[in-house]
Amino acid sequence: MVTLDQVAQLALALPDTVEVPAWEGERTWRTRNKIFVMGSPGYPHVTVKTSTEEQAELTAADPDTYAFAPYVGRFGWTRVTLSRVERDELRELIVEAWRRTAAKKLVRQFDADQDADRPAGQRRTSTT
Repeated sequence: MVTLDQVAQLALALPDTVEVPAWEGERTWRTRNKIFVMGSPGYPHVTVKTSTEEQAELTAADPDTYAFAPYVGRFGWTRVTLSRVERDELRELIVEAWRRTAAKKLVRQFDADQDADRPAGQRRTSTT
């Protein structure tokens, strides 16, 4: 089971990310003052910014873990049940949410830093 504090660790490990409390105790993680993941203490899920295509794939493949987020689901936000998601899968979703939100220059630098740590055959091809 992933905890909200682990979500915070995953999000805050990304460049230019800050945690900002909002809406009566909701914890939000932002870059450039734009939210890419949010959750509330005591709730069994977090909400992650995904593309509508990714949201459709996730909710179709595992509707017990992934669901359209209330209010913002139509924009691609996906609710993730923490007790059902693997930490590595959630990390991947958070990183991709950050990539959609962060400055393109920062994303390019992040990718270059990540690629430096990977063997040549496993390096990411950048489209930005």
